[in-house]
Amino acid sequence: MAYNGRLLAKARERLEERRADNLAEHQRRLSIIYSRIPEIQRIDNSMRSQMTEIVRLTLSKAPDVKERISAIQDRNLTMQMQKAELLVSNGYPTDYLDDIYSCKICKDTGLCGNHPCECLKKLYNAELTNEVGTLLKNGNENFDRFNLNFYSDQPIANSTVIPRDTMKMVFDSCKKFADVFPEVQTNLLLQGGTGLGKTFLSACIARVVSEKGYSVCYDSASSALEAFEKKKFAKDSEEFDKSSEYVNHMLSCDLMILDDLGTELSTPMAVNGLYTLINTRLVNGRRMIISTNCDSLELSRRYSPQICSRLEGEFVHLPFVGKDIRLIKKNL
Repeated sequence: MAYNGRLLAKARERLEERRADNLAEHQRRLSIIYSRIPEIQRIDNSMRSQMTEIVRLTLSKAPDVKERISAIQDRNLTMQMQKAELLVSNGYPTDYLDDIYSCKICKDTGLCGNHPCECLKKLYNAELTNEVGTLLKNGNENFDRFNLNFYSDQPIANSTVIPRDTMKMVFDSCKKFADVFPEVQTNLLLQGGTGLGKTFLSACIARVVSEKGYSVCYDSASSALEAFEKKKFAKDSEEFDKSSEYVNHMLSCDLMILDDLGTELSTPMAVNGLYTLINTRLVNGRRMIISTNCDSLELSRRYSPQICSRLEGEFVHLPFVGKDIRLIKKNL
């Protein structure tokens, strides 16, 4: 799995904050116990001295080094028992002064051998979720909440298309895309009118993918393509660096979700940015989801043959049909 360096750094910062908090709590407990039970502080000082002596003996060549180290270890065990008895007799658990770790597996280092620990992965996933926070705005975007009953089981006038059946196929395709990711071999083009569930199902996919630990970038077409323009015509280095970072994120993230294609201003710069975004991701085998209110004919009118060729040949087209769910809910 490819990690986003910026988000991984944030996850490590959160982990370091936990370590600092745990260390502060440990020091607080030591201060309390040492003031209330001075004998425990004397025991701790003695045990530290014993550890120092063991290190010194280990480096020495004395003939009886093993026996002497064994004797120190025996005394150390005795002192540990005395310390535990003092804690219990004063109303504290025996592990009250043990080092505190949020993760017992990696001891808050974030590493298990040469691999990221599950605790670091969870923090990283949280940063990924924040990254797509504008899409996951309600917190209830999951496949279990997608209600097919909002789609009619009767054919659309003058056609054989049954909205509920079509949307069942769309739902199954979106769920499979999320479940199989990153092994999925397709990209998705979600097409249909407003209020039919395109953004909701995109969010469901984003949630599943991000919770797996993969980077997801979500943005509207107008905002995403504007970043390409800002990068080219930046007024200063700060604007250039910011737009460049975002463009690179869109090009390299594990999943790019481009919403509302066709609502952006149709300029040569926007078309060029769209081609760069789609083509670069396709060449590098990175998956993409595009949603649009435009049908294929309108897309062919708005965009270059190069873009339409890729949309036609490299994306699975999923038709969203039915009535605006927002209006249906409003009238319930």
